[in-house]
This record gives sequence, structure tokens and C-alpha cells, in this order.
Amino acid sequence: METKWLEDFVSLAETRSFSRSAQLRHVTQPAFSRRIQALEAWAGTDLVDRSSYPTRLTPAGETLYSQSLEMLQGLQSTRAMLRGHTSAGQDFIEFAVPHTLAFTFFPAWVSSLREKFGPIKSRLIALNVHDAVLRLVEGSCDLLIAYYHESQPFQLDPARYEMVSLGQEVMAPFSRPNASGEPEFCLPGRAGQPLPYLGYAPGAYLGRVVDLILKQSATAIHLDRVYETDMAEGLKAMALEGHGIAFLPLSAVRKELRAKKLVSAGSGLEMTMDVRVYRERPSAKKTPSSHAEALWCYLQSSSSKDKAAGSPFV
Repeated sequence: METKWLEDFVSLAETRSFSRSAQLRHVTQPAFSRRIQALEAWAGTDLVDRSSYPTRLTPAGETLYSQSLEMLQGLQSTRAMLRGHTSAGQDFIEFAVPHTLAFTFFPAWVSSLREKFGPIKSRLIALNVHDAVLRLVEGSCDLLIAYYHESQPFQLDPARYEMVSLGQEVMAPFSRPNASGEPEFCLPGRAGQPLPYLGYAPGAYLGRVVDLILKQSATAIHLDRVYETDMAEGLKAMALEGHGIAFLPLSAVRKELRAKKLVSAGSGLEMTMDVRVYRERPSAKKTPSSHAEALWCYLQSSSSKDKAAGSPFV
């Protein structure tokens, strides 16, 4: 039995909706349903009354719900105590960061911090978006850095978590250029000749952003998905080899654009996302380290100054 099954079950008990809980847990509904079924197999009994709508728990489910709350709270408290033992006297700030940002945004951001804030000791945990958010919720990182778009919001309680905007990122389509410097594959393509498309795997956060870009396009886009992966770096490598069009964060391809190894594959198909940093609000139960607190205060101050000066994000 996995703890994430209990977290899924608690979410279902509170939302009474498989689709809503799947969205909150950042997984597809079929995957969410399978995890609930796996928990029921482990328990040896039905936990959800599937004959009613909205979803209701069985008596066994009600019992497990109350026990799950206690177990998860106990596990989080134990984790916090263990982390307190291992981190005592250390001045590392632990970041949970989705893979793409770990490769593109984070190194340059740390360099800018060194110049303006001072050197920091950082520990980077690169994960998918769901697991990175879960790290923050479980209290197993100091800060979460993630993309944000209003169409794909994180369900983080603002009473418990606070946020600072660090900048903005643009998603756009790119292709390898041909001998004359034009894109080998140029959108929108034609119905009879769809363009080879390098896409994100189902459920990937950036994939949902790209789906929205394509859905909102005023022109019909004709693509043939020939490859998919969770990571933007993987898509970029395939695009560089000429395998098709990939939608990529601008920060991931700046060097390739300057070297003219990649070029824009079409205009009017861009989308801007925020890059945000989140943390759990300090409380009597959770007090941030002095290093993490100092960095957070600096980030808040810098964000306020940028807004007051009308400075664009970088």
C-alpha cells in the first residue's frame, strides 16, 4: 500500500468527485480510478459506493477516511522531525523543481541570486509537476518553483501557502531550419500532409498548456504525433535532429536560436506562463530556516520593487 493512495482517497472523500480529485492530484481520471481500486484491493472491501451520485463512501470507506487523516498527519509530523535531525546545523535550501525548469530556469536564476542576494547553498530535487507540488504539501522541501497558467492552476490553499512571481516564460513552436534558414516544418500544415509533431506525454503539465494553445488557434493546425516524452529537453533533442515540430519554453532554446540550430515554426501560437516560487506560510508547527527565510524576504522585496517600477519580468 502506498501513501499516495491514502492521499487520493482523502481527496475523493472530500470532493465526492473522481474527476475533480484527479484534477487536484494532477493525474488523469483513469489513473486516479486505478489507484482507488488498488487501495480497495489492499483493504479487501469496497470503499466507494459507486451506485450513487455524487460519490459516497461505504461504511468501511468512512472508517478508512478518519484513519487516513490520522495516519497522514502522523507521517508528516514524523517526516518533519526526521528532517529536523538531518538538517540541524546545515544551511542548504531545498528546492522542488519540475524537470524543465531544473534544466533551463534554475541555473541562471541561482547565478542572478549570487550577484544580487549573495551565494546560497541549494539542494535541487527535479521531479514531475505533480510530485514537485506534493513535496511542498508534504513539507519535504523549503521552496517549490513551478510554471503557472490560469488554465492549469495549482490547488494550493492561499491560507497555507504563499507565492512570489519570479518571471515569465513563453511556450512556442520550433523546428530545425533547412539549408536556406527556413523551418523544415512550418505551421499550420495541411489536412492531407500533417506535420510531424513531437509532443508531451499525456498528463504532462506543459502538454496541457500546448493543448490549450492548439485549441485556441484561429487557424486549423494539422499535426501527426510521431513522438512523445515528459521532458522538454527530450523534445528539443528530437527537434534538433529534424524529427518534427516541438513546443518548447523559450528559455530552453535560447542558445539554439542564437546558433540558428532551431527557428520559429509559426507565429501566433505562443502562450505566456508565470514562473512562481511557493512556500508554506510560517507557523508554530513549521518555522523556515534562517537561510530560507532570508531568501524569501529578498524575493518578496524584489518582486514588490519590480511591480512598483513597472519592470517586465525577465
